[in-house]
Amino acid sequence: MITELATLDIIPGEETAFEQTWVEVECHIASAKGYLSHELLRGVESPSRYVLIIRWETVADHMQGFRESEAFQKFRPRVAPFYAASHMEHFGER
Repeated sequence: MITELATLDIIPGEETAFEQTWVEVECHIASAKGYLSHELLRGVESPSRYVLIIRWETVADHMQGFRESEAFQKFRPRVAPFYAASHMEHFGER
């Protein structure tokens, strides 16, 4: 199992619109081959910062399977306009 950890800084004032859009598009991630689970957490001290945790079977399921899919083409354009900055990394089990 691989964990994708993404930090998403949302444009201040756009948090509600981002969350509403997220509900509409998270199904595209959940339908991907190798997808296991996900959660989106909002910062308490920094309410414009979110942490997205997605669990995949393999890195390839995320990077090739999802990111090169039609589902990603439907997902990314809907959420990217809300990003002020983002950072993503993969983590494996010890």
